[in-house]
Formats: sequence, structure tokens, C-alpha cells
Amino acid sequence: MEMSQYLEIFIEESKENLQACNEQLLALEKHPNDLSIVNEIFRAAHTLKGMAATMGYDDLANLTHKMENVLDGIRNGVLAVTPGLLDVVFQAVDDLEAMVFSIADGGDGKRDVSNVVRLLQEIESGETPVTAAKQEVAATATALAARLTYEAYEQTVIEEAIEQGFKCYEISVSLREDCLLKAARVYMVFEVLEKDGEVIKSDPPVDQLEEERFDRDFTVSILTMETPESIVGKVEKVSEIERVSISPIESGSFRSAEENIVKPVTEKIQQDLSGEPDPHSKEESAENVKKAAPSSKTIRVNIDRLDILMNLFEELVIDRGRLEEISKQFDNPELNETVERMTRISGDLQSIILNMRMVPVETVFNRFPRMVRQLAKDLDKQIELDIEGAETELDRTVIDEIGDPLVHLIRNAIDHGIETPEVRTKHGKEPFGTVKLKAYHSGNHVFIELEDDGAGINKERVLQKAIDKGIVSSDQALTLSDRQIYELILSSGFSTAEKLSDISGRGVGLDVVRSTIESLGGSITIDSTGGEGSRFSIQLPLTLSIIAVMLVDVKSEKYAIPLSSIIETAIIKKEDVLHAHNQKVIDFRGKVVPLLFLEEVFEVPSEEDEADQYSIVLVRKGEKTAALVVDSFIGQQEVVLKSLGHYLNDIFAISGATILGDGQVALIIDCNALIN
Repeated sequence: MEMSQYLEIFIEESKENLQACNEQLLALEKHPNDLSIVNEIFRAAHTLKGMAATMGYDDLANLTHKMENVLDGIRNGVLAVTPGLLDVVFQAVDDLEAMVFSIADGGDGKRDVSNVVRLLQEIESGETPVTAAKQEVAATATALAARLTYEAYEQTVIEEAIEQGFKCYEISVSLREDCLLKAARVYMVFEVLEKDGEVIKSDPPVDQLEEERFDRDFTVSILTMETPESIVGKVEKVSEIERVSISPIESGSFRSAEENIVKPVTEKIQQDLSGEPDPHSKEESAENVKKAAPSSKTIRVNIDRLDILMNLFEELVIDRGRLEEISKQFDNPELNETVERMTRISGDLQSIILNMRMVPVETVFNRFPRMVRQLAKDLDKQIELDIEGAETELDRTVIDEIGDPLVHLIRNAIDHGIETPEVRTKHGKEPFGTVKLKAYHSGNHVFIELEDDGAGINKERVLQKAIDKGIVSSDQALTLSDRQIYELILSSGFSTAEKLSDISGRGVGLDVVRSTIESLGGSITIDSTGGEGSRFSIQLPLTLSIIAVMLVDVKSEKYAIPLSSIIETAIIKKEDVLHAHNQKVIDFRGKVVPLLFLEEVFEVPSEEDEADQYSIVLVRKGEKTAALVVDSFIGQQEVVLKSLGHYLNDIFAISGATILGDGQVALIIDCNALIN
């Protein structure tokens, strides 16, 4: 399967997770006993590992797994947070960043991480690691004689700097044989060094380095206050660097040469940064730059800017509705024509703005077939992935957030749900297990369901694990319903895996699923039947702010019902109403449909009404339907969905409100809540 179309999303999300690791590691350094920080680092690393494995970057996933082992030891109290441990974890994160940036630069994400893997394994086994930078410095710091030749001017600058407390080092760098953009790597090395000091000279000279007129090795001399270990560590972070060595230079150990004074390197680097053309640059160098930054017809836009654009347009929609009302009152032909034209243009603008935020769920779903194939192979299982509704378009905000929870759910279904072919055959099932992933709209919500035909959830085992881990007490366990027991697997740190693996056993994953979904204002429910399988149903609010509704009257109040939830409208006679199980129902087209009187649901003040017929709106949620009884139909309209705020977010069956053209406020009905 072609994965290149998802590469940009992978790179951006990987950078975000690595940034989170760095920030939380800094916090952990200040608060080494705070396990909540360790959990945050673990979650970011676990997500990164899952994405890397999905995209086929095994080296990146393996290194992250080694780092997870150390973090897991901290969580379980086996390892203590020490400066040496943090240094190695930081080094691992740095290597991960280098690998991600290598991928972003068009590389394969491969890197020699044998040293950091060895250090992580030493920590895991309780040994005290010795970093490679210290070993390298110890081996090279004995070389005190300068390898570069310096002019008198340069010697004077170095001697004066040494007298002021600065150190002079010569740094020799070797690039990998397969390095494609040598000039770019040299520039990155210079950029790193100039942040920590002043570059004095290089061999070969800068102009030859820029034009790639060198093999793989170059040497740079620098004045700095930094330690040799720090300098080596920072240079090694640059991608496609094979080896770095450093030698201190002391006053009086210079080699001189009869040549012109070389133009300071800093001027050359500043020239690069200013964008001024270099008259000596070659055409092949320019072509390399083009390859490094290919042109694109798409741009990444901060979602906050789209939110601002959406909010401004929402105000325009409200004013448009007001203008339409005024136009009807005055009945002026010129005014009517202008309002109609404005309505058409704003409608086109609305479509563009909404489409800017809409992305097919396919962009998330299509990552999973390869992941499922690899997991099935690793676990020696036969699994088919069935995807439905991939063409369903979702708001970009949902797309960005829902990928990680789905990865965790699928990995959980494959590892814990689907049995091995031998076990399935023994129980009379097909050897191939099926995981079904489905997305659909229902009302003003998005539903994503993940269903498997595996063994189902073992209630007794889940309950016992929860008691053992202190998630619930023995007394509480007696009062839990089946669904409440199933939802215990969403608790932080919960896992029924008997052993650790790349796939599960660490108790991180499903708690991330729940927290992510709840942060989006959604919910997750779990249904399971022993021996038949499980279904995870994710309900997310539709984040799009402009929706089409049917406006209805309920006594003196106006309500809006989303058109996406409506099957049809009808008028029924009062004598057609039946009673079943203490519930008023109707027989509508051969199907029993419950009646819901909105004036009773929302406690609308009313007088006794002896009408002999009811106006009803048939709504649905999945396979379930209900008939909402209203007083009259006003008509269809596009409205702006406004949140009721934090103080009114618990009102039953109301998802928001809208301002109508005449200035009145209409509440928007949540049909899913009514049907439940």
C-alpha cells in the first residue's frame, strides 16, 4: 500500500510527540518522583512507536520500545530517576528526532543507534552507563597539536580568547557514504557550532564545502565556553553524520602557513541566511537545493486560523438571515435582488470554508491495513480488516485527534480479541478473524465503530485484574453492571496481557483512547458477548458550526432539529396512538415507533390542547427511530451552531443554540440523546 500520502501527517505528529517527550523530560528532571510526568512521556513514546511501526520505520519503533522499557521500570519503581538515566533518555529522544528529520528530508530514517541501545539496556539491567560522548572525548582529548594551519591574525584571535577563558577546539566530522546533500549537512553542523561559539576556520575552506568539493571529511576550529562532551553530542544529532572527534588546541601549538587571510566563516554563513546569491555557486548545487525543497500546491494552515475564519463567517450567516427577514418585510425588488445575490455568494463561500476543514476518514483508515497485516504476522494470527464508510468526511480537528485512539483499539482487538486459528477452529469458527471498522454520520454526531468476532471480553478476568490493581474494591465490584465492567479496561494502567510485548501489556493505550475522546466532547461505549466478539462505539460531536435544520414550534418556543437526523415528517391522528410497555407508540409503515412529546421532555409551559392530530418528525440513530411530537413545522434553514457554554453543558438532549434571522434564539435538539 502507498504510504507516501500519509508521510506529512506522520512527520508532524512525530515531531509533536517528541516535543512532548522533551518538555516532560525537563519537567521530570525537576520533579523526579512525579509518576504522572513519566506516564505522559510513556504515552507520547507509545504513540510514536505505534505510528512508526505502521509507517514501516522499524528502527525508529525499536529504539522507542527500548526507551519504553526504561520508562516502564521507572513507573514500576524498579529504576530511580537519576541524572545519568535522564541523559541517556534524552540521547535516545535526540536520536529519534534525528531519524524523524532524516525522514522529513527524504531519507530512510535509519541511523546507527547501537550505542544508545546499549546504554538503555545497561540501565534496564541496573548497570551505570558510560556515554559514547565521554568515551570519544577521552580517546581524542589527548591530541593537543593543531591539525589546521593558522594565519597570524587567527593565532592572535585564538590566543586572546584563551586568555579570556575561552577554549579552542578542532572538530573533525565524517559524513556517511550515502549522504546525498553534503552541503546541507555541513551547513547544519556550522549552524549548531555557531550557537555555542565562534567558528574560526575550516578545512576545506567554506566555499569548497558549499560547493561540495570535498570527499566526506572536514575539520572546523571553534572558540567556545562549552565542554567537549556537549559539542560532540550536539554535532552528532545532525543527520547522516558518521563520526565526530574533537581535539583541544592550546596557545603556542599552532601551525602557520604562507597564505592569504581566509574570510571569516561567519560571514559566509550569514550570506547563506540572508539569501544573497553566491557568484561562485555551481548549477548542480542549485539543483540539490531544489530537490531538498520541492514545490507544493498545498500549505499547512494552523487550525486556529480556520476557527477564526469560521467564527467570522458564522456572524455573516446570522446577519444574512436578518437581511432576508428585512427584505421580506419591505418587499423592495432591488433589495430582494441584492439579498438573493449575497445569499448565493455567501453560500459558495460557506461551502469553500467547510470543505477546507473536511477530510475523508480514509486518510486515517488507510493506515491500518498494513498495520493489521504486520500485527497478524507477529502474533501468528489470520485476520481480515473490513473498512466501511471510508468516504465519510470529517472535520480536520476530528481527523487529527482520532488516529491515535483507533490505533490503540485495533491493536487491542488483534492482541486480546481475535484468537489464533487453532483456537478459532476448535470453537467452530473460521480460522480467519475479522475486524470491522465503520464510520457514519447520525444526526449531528459522528460514529466510529470497531467490531471484532473474537473471544469477547472475559468479565471475570477483567474484574479480578481491576481489583488486584486497586482500580475498584471488592465491594464496588459487586454493584457493577456488565457495561461498567467492560469500561474498566479503559482505566489507566490496566492490562490483562500476561507478558510485555511491542503490542500490549504495558497498560497504556485504552486510557489514552478515553481521554482523547472525552477531550473532544465525545464518549465511548463497549459491548461484548463471550465467544462472539466485542464492539467499541465512539460517538463524537460534529464540530462543524453551520448545519441544516428543520425549525419547529413547541408552544411558544422554537427548536431546531438537524436534517441529518430526520427521516421524514408526518401528521397522524390521535386515535392512531397505541400503548406498549408504558410508552406511547405508533405503527408507522409496519414498524413500531415510540412517541416523544417535546413539550414534556423540555417542560414547556402549555395549556390543555384538545387537538385531534399530532405533527411528528421521525428521527433516527443508527437502526433506532423515534417520533418527536411538535406543534407545527416552520421550515428548513441553515443555522449557526453555538455552544451553550460551560455552565449549561449538561442540559439533556440539547447540543447547542442558534440565533435566528428575527433575533430569536432556537435550541438545537440532540436526537441521539433522545433516542437513547
